[in-house]
Amino acid sequence: MSAGASPGAPRINWRWTSLAIVVAGTLLFIGANAHLVHVALRSQPDCVQHLKSEGAGGTFRAAQSSC
Repeated sequence: MSAGASPGAPRINWRWTSLAIVVAGTLLFIGANAHLVHVALRSQPDCVQHLKSEGAGGTFRAAQSSC
Protein backbone atom coordinates (compact mmCIF):
# COMPACT_ATOMS: atom_id res chain seq x y z
CA MET A 1 0.00 0.00 0.00
CA SER A 2 1.34 3.46 -0.84
CA ALA A 3 1.79 6.12 1.76
CA GLY A 4 -1.12 8.54 2.09
CA ALA A 5 -3.70 6.32 0.38
CA SER A 6 -6.60 5.20 2.51
CA PRO A 7 -7.81 1.64 2.00
CA GLY A 8 -11.36 2.68 0.94
CA ALA A 9 -10.38 5.48 -1.48
CA PRO A 10 -11.00 4.84 -5.19
CA ARG A 11 -7.91 4.62 -7.35
CA ILE A 12 -7.44 7.01 -10.23
CA ASN A 13 -6.54 5.47 -13.55
CA TRP A 14 -3.95 8.01 -14.70
CA ARG A 15 -3.61 6.49 -18.17
CA TRP A 16 -7.31 7.12 -18.99
CA THR A 17 -7.27 10.50 -17.26
CA SER A 18 -4.27 11.72 -19.26
CA LEU A 19 -5.76 10.34 -22.47
CA ALA A 20 -9.03 12.18 -21.78
CA ILE A 21 -7.12 15.43 -21.18
CA VAL A 22 -5.17 15.05 -24.44
CA VAL A 23 -8.33 14.26 -26.41
CA ALA A 24 -10.16 17.25 -24.88
CA GLY A 25 -7.24 19.56 -25.67
CA THR A 26 -7.05 18.28 -29.24
CA LEU A 27 -10.79 18.77 -29.77
CA LEU A 28 -10.54 22.28 -28.33
CA PHE A 29 -7.64 23.09 -30.67
CA ILE A 30 -9.49 21.75 -33.73
CA GLY A 31 -12.69 23.58 -32.76
CA ALA A 32 -10.89 26.89 -32.26
CA ASN A 33 -9.16 26.60 -35.64
CA ALA A 34 -12.41 25.65 -37.36
CA HIS A 35 -14.03 28.71 -35.81
CA LEU A 36 -11.22 30.97 -37.05
CA VAL A 37 -11.52 29.57 -40.59
CA HIS A 38 -15.31 29.99 -40.50
CA VAL A 39 -15.05 33.62 -39.34
CA ALA A 40 -12.36 34.39 -41.92
CA LEU A 41 -14.47 33.00 -44.77
CA ARG A 42 -17.74 34.61 -43.67
CA SER A 43 -16.34 38.11 -43.06
CA GLN A 44 -15.26 38.98 -46.60
CA PRO A 45 -15.41 42.76 -46.97
CA ASP A 46 -17.33 44.36 -49.80
CA CYS A 47 -15.47 45.58 -52.84
CA VAL A 48 -13.74 48.88 -52.14
CA GLN A 49 -13.07 51.30 -54.96
CA HIS A 50 -9.45 52.32 -55.21
CA LEU A 51 -7.30 54.42 -57.46
CA LYS A 52 -5.78 52.48 -60.33
CA SER A 53 -3.05 55.00 -61.07
CA GLU A 54 0.52 54.75 -59.87
CA GLY A 55 1.07 55.59 -56.25
CA ALA A 56 2.56 58.97 -55.41
CA GLY A 57 5.23 59.38 -52.77
CA GLY A 58 5.87 55.69 -52.30
CA THR A 59 2.27 54.75 -51.51
CA PHE A 60 1.04 51.32 -52.47
CA ARG A 61 -1.89 50.55 -54.73
CA ALA A 62 -3.78 47.31 -55.27
CA ALA A 63 -2.16 45.13 -57.93
CA GLN A 64 -5.48 44.03 -59.37
CA SER A 65 -9.03 45.08 -58.62
CA SER A 66 -11.37 42.39 -57.30
CA CYS A 67 -14.48 44.28 -58.47
